[in-house]
Amino acid sequence: MPENSRATAVALAATASMVLLATTACTGQSGSGANDDASKETTINFWHGWSAPSEVKAVQANVDAFEKAHPNIRVKVVGNMNDDKINQALRAGGSKAPDVISSFTTNNVGKFCSSEAWVDLNPFFKRDGIDPEKTFPKTMNEYTQFEGNRCAAPLLGDAYGLYYNKDEFKKAGIKSPPKTWSEFTSVAKKLTKAKGDSYEQLGFMPNYHGYETTTEHYFAQWSPTYFDKDGKSNVAKDPAFVDGFTYQKKLVDELGGYQKLEKYRSTFGDEWGAKHPFHTGQVAMQMDGEWRLGMAKEAKVGFDIGVAPLPVPDDQKETYGKGYVIGTIAGIAATSKKQNASWELVKYMTTNTDAVVDFANAIRNVPSTFDALKSPKLKYDPRFKTFLDIAENPDSTTTPASVNGGPYLVSVQNLGFDFEKRKQNDLKAGLEKTADEIDTDIEQAK
Repeated sequence: MPENSRATAVALAATASMVLLATTACTGQSGSGANDDASKETTINFWHGWSAPSEVKAVQANVDAFEKAHPNIRVKVVGNMNDDKINQALRAGGSKAPDVISSFTTNNVGKFCSSEAWVDLNPFFKRDGIDPEKTFPKTMNEYTQFEGNRCAAPLLGDAYGLYYNKDEFKKAGIKSPPKTWSEFTSVAKKLTKAKGDSYEQLGFMPNYHGYETTTEHYFAQWSPTYFDKDGKSNVAKDPAFVDGFTYQKKLVDELGGYQKLEKYRSTFGDEWGAKHPFHTGQVAMQMDGEWRLGMAKEAKVGFDIGVAPLPVPDDQKETYGKGYVIGTIAGIAATSKKQNASWELVKYMTTNTDAVVDFANAIRNVPSTFDALKSPKLKYDPRFKTFLDIAENPDSTTTPASVNGGPYLVSVQNLGFDFEKRKQNDLKAGLEKTADEIDTDIEQAK
């Protein structure tokens, strides 16, 4: 589903919402709190971002099941709501404002928590005897809290892996998907077929403007540390960033160079349509999330699709199987006067095994609890298990929360754009400048 893509565009959208969220913080928790009686007849408002008919239907089915289990709580559902619209509603307040919120933008968790626009759920988890560390996989625990404030809970996840054309692998004599980046380069070159000054087939589109080939998705395989213990940017100090940038740039050069690749990329169809370059055979390998499997099947591609974890650095072979994990989150608005009733809905959607499994089955996302990941009721294509394993892998990574949301990821990505096209040739200087930019942005946000 397009909304579940956490590409750089999401981070840019998150940046645009900073002012709104900062203003939301002014509402604080005045006049609200967990003082309502959740056993009494009540109505709460739930706002979410899903918009596709099948997904909206799945959300409603989830809510219907909740209302059946909690007949005293009625839920009014409003869909197709992004963070900006939600923030505006929180500022305006009133009886129509959301009580329960879901967001696709995990990059905004630091702002949700630090601004106190979303309620800290730790007291609710503790009161009901739920241990988040034993309920949710490591990465999902990480991206739902900031500085000890767990203002969100995971509501399904997204895991990134490698899709590959098994028919082309067979033709090229490649017996298995690459496990290291050096193997990946060799395979990508072997699968690339020239056609004049362009390509008949490209083994892999490495450019950062390629679909899902962002710095955060690449670099996750090096397990980078974005911030040090004092909250300062670590991008100029952690060698993972140098290694990630250097590898991607070398891959761009070895597959034809930036300009040639960009020209070929201009021929690609829409990322969310049937003419996606992986569907059409224009690329033989694709970095993508779990949703691509279903989309490729709907597009009725004419080849056998393989799915595997993304490669890892050659000196980290033992971590093969990990990947980048993010997801949808749910929380309670600090302005809500029905926080106990709201918690009942959040708890049901995020911790009830059957609810999580049913929702995952319906919208083809990764379940977000350990129990749901192992549930016999989970229905999936055998290849989908790759993403389940990545989500549960303790070596998998996510991008950390920041007080100002995702601008630090935009800064890193912008350096990537400049480096791959040789606008910035001094990587060390570029990383130092990027680190200063990130620290300045965070200080201003504080």
